[in-house]
Amino acid sequence: MSDETPETTAAIAQPMPLEPELDEARKELVALINRITGGRDGTVETPVAGLQVFCISKPDGPKHAFATPALGLIAQGSKRIIVGDDIYVYDPMHYLVTSVDLPVCGQVRLTSDNEPYLGVRLELAMDDIGELIGDEKLPAKANAPASRGMYVNRIAMPVLEPVLRLLRLAESPEDVPIMAPIIKREIMYRLLVNGEGARLRQIALQDSHTQRIAKAISALRVNYAQSLRIEDMARAVHMSVSSFHHHFKAVTAMSPLQYQKQLRLQEARRQMLMAGADVSSAAHSVGYESPSQFAREYSRMFGAPPLRDKRRWLSEAENDALGAGSMQAA
Repeated sequence: MSDETPETTAAIAQPMPLEPELDEARKELVALINRITGGRDGTVETPVAGLQVFCISKPDGPKHAFATPALGLIAQGSKRIIVGDDIYVYDPMHYLVTSVDLPVCGQVRLTSDNEPYLGVRLELAMDDIGELIGDEKLPAKANAPASRGMYVNRIAMPVLEPVLRLLRLAESPEDVPIMAPIIKREIMYRLLVNGEGARLRQIALQDSHTQRIAKAISALRVNYAQSLRIEDMARAVHMSVSSFHHHFKAVTAMSPLQYQKQLRLQEARRQMLMAGADVSSAAHSVGYESPSQFAREYSRMFGAPPLRDKRRWLSEAENDALGAGSMQAA
């Protein structure tokens, strides 16, 4: 997997120390996340809809997941995300924006054994962003061509400060109904006018190439188990086949077929590990007719054949349950 594409090179910034004001704000971010999580590992949904915080003290290997439109910030540690052939790395000095649904592979990294990974995720509502773009008072920005549905920007106080105010609402839930929508709108405004904000505008801009690809992605997510007909998908979003291919890869870093394959394999794995489906049932339900092809592609993506992967996951889950039981007994 190459990390030499222009998109990747732009995404990985050279480490630089935080300015004093930003560092103080980061320390407050650490304190807020610690209070919300109670210093315990896991994901916590805050009283603010769409706002989550994370604490991970013992990260394991890379995890495949599905990224949806969101803003991501890190207070401690760093994260490495692979999308197609692109690699993104972000840390407390940067924030990550995802504007379309993307299959990703991510890995959390710790700064030290004594400092857990602490992060924040805020869902981005494209309808709200579209409404903001329609405001004639929004500063004008040059239109951008269809480009990656994920990008990394250097953090700045105009973005970090309203995120802190939003997190503070977790400690005064009576203020959430009135204040949260106002602060979220401010955050979206900052994302639109800072750095690579033109990319975010494109996803909500009526009839842009990026928005057309987003519509195709939504349809593909619903119909992933069906045979892929590029001609039909291109026609549905009013694009030629060649233009559709070009813009789909520009946004997702992969072809429609690669995107569908990752969708299928992630869903099959979810069915086996979380819903208890057997290997053949899971493969068939996501559209695979050949068990051997499913096994090959599954092993390539997840590092182990389906049955072995399932047994390993069940064993780890059982050990975790036994460990939790021992702690409770103690």
